Formats: sequence, C-alpha cells, structure tokens
Amino acid sequence: MAIEKIDLTAAIPRVKTYLLDLQNQLCSALENEDPGTQFMEDSWQHSTGGGGKTRVLTGKVIEKAGVNFSHVMGAALPQAATVKRPELKDCVFQALGVSSVIHPLNPYAPTSHLNVRFIVVEKKDGDALWWFGGGFDLTPYYGFVEDCKQWHALAREACAPFGSDVYPKFKKACDDYFYLKHRQEPRGIGGLFFDDLNEWGFEKSFSFMKNVGNFFSKAYIPILAKRKNMPYGEREKQFQWYRRGRYVEFNLLYDRGTLFGLQSNGRTESILMSLPPLVSWQYDWKPEKGSEEEKLYQEFLIAKNWI
Repeated sequence: MAIEKIDLTAAIPRVKTYLLDLQNQLCSALENEDPGTQFMEDSWQHSTGGGGKTRVLTGKVIEKAGVNFSHVMGAALPQAATVKRPELKDCVFQALGVSSVIHPLNPYAPTSHLNVRFIVVEKKDGDALWWFGGGFDLTPYYGFVEDCKQWHALAREACAPFGSDVYPKFKKACDDYFYLKHRQEPRGIGGLFFDDLNEWGFEKSFSFMKNVGNFFSKAYIPILAKRKNMPYGEREKQFQWYRRGRYVEFNLLYDRGTLFGLQSNGRTESILMSLPPLVSWQYDWKPEKGSEEEKLYQEFLIAKNWI
C-alpha cells in the first residue's frame, strides 16, 4: 500500500504543538495528585539538531515521574529503527515525541508509562517516509482486578472510533512487546502498543495518536488517586523495589525508545529518566505460597482479556 505524501512543513509543527500541549497537561495532572510539588524543567539541545524539554517531579505521592518532550534531527537513523527497515540505513530523520513514566511511592499504586511519537525519514530517492507510534501500559506491584478492567476499558474506548478491531490488535501487540524474554514473564498488565502507523493516512493516524495521548491520564490518574494513600509496610516496599528491577531490565535490554535515544547519541539523563530511583535484585527470590506477591504472578502477570 502506497504511503500518503504529506506536506511536512505543515505536519511537523502540528504534531509538535500537540506534543508540547500534552506534556503540559500531563505535568498539571500529576502535580494535582501530589499537592505542593512542581516539575523541574531542563531544556537541552541535541548535537545533530533539535532538542527537548525534560521535566522531572519528586514528591510525597510520586517518588519519581518524568515527562519528556523531544524533537531531534539526525543524519542517520539509529539501528533500533532500521532493524525492520534496513533500506532506511543512513537516511536523514526527524523524531518528535512525548514519553512519560510515573513511579509512585506507594507500592499499591502501579507504575505507568506513555509514549507517543512521530518519525519522518528522508529516503535517498528523495521521497519522505513517516509513521506514528506509541502506546501506554500499566505495571502493578499488587494487583487489583477493578484497576485492570478500568485501565483496559479506557484503552478500548481510546481505540473505539477507529474500528472494533483496533483495540484487540494493539492490546496483543502490547502484550507481545512488553515481555521479558529472559524472564519469560510480562512486565505488567499491558495496554496499547502501536508502531509504523501510516496506512490510515496522516489525519486518521494523527488523530489516533492524539487519542492515545489524551486517554492516558484519564486511565491512570483515577488509579493513582485510589491507591496513593493505602497503608503499607516494609514488606510491600521490598517487593516494589524487587519488581522495579524487572522494569529496569526491560528498559535497558529491549525498549526501542531507550535504544533509539542512546544509539542516536541522545541526552543520557533524559533517556534514562524512566528508571526508578530505588531498585533491588535478590538472588533466586520466590514469593511465599498464598501471598499477595504470589498472586501478582499467578493472576496478573499473564496475558489475558480484562474486559
């Protein structure tokens, strides 16, 4: 199927405007859940063109949250983007995106991640190739069925205007992507994941990306609000730190956004803002039989239909 040719001089500013607004909206929503806190902002320039705004929050509810905007240019696409597209090696590119990761203090409040992005590549024959990608996913440490159902119901609602087949397709893609092969376990309970989206044409693809971005806070903030004040003890914190180790392993071994950023000589502090502040690894740890920790593995860290 031929890719729609678009006016990049008009398309890129539209996407950029939306992404900057999304960053502001997410930061405001998270600050409201952690009263008295404010994101610190760090503006930066990329060595080959463009730059971004990294915002990080540390509070009493949110142990660490990052909301990044970036718009970078380069003379050659990183390997993370050309594994499936070897013909695009050494092509000039632009990449725009917002990426957010929230690590709450309370172990009963899940970690969550959002990424939405737009990539433009100038092919050697003079044509331009573009695509959208992104998604959101949820990583609980202690499982609540109602949270999982709510999360996936809103993921389905975000997809609904684009066809009944969209949610099942991108839900499965999320389950497949956020999977730690070396551990043979999912990172969390999934959500949505899409990449290489251009077959719908620019306007529909852009609208879908915006829906994913806009529905993220609708899906996540109510869960954070519900769980942030639950009582917990040392046992729960130790398990949270242990499970955060899986998050680190995925991001450093498999995450395409992390690999894309590092391979394109991006700003390391901004790329690794997704990592949690405190993590632990315990040798050959196993949960107690019948415990809530075991329940996470048996009932939540499995690919299943939540709605």
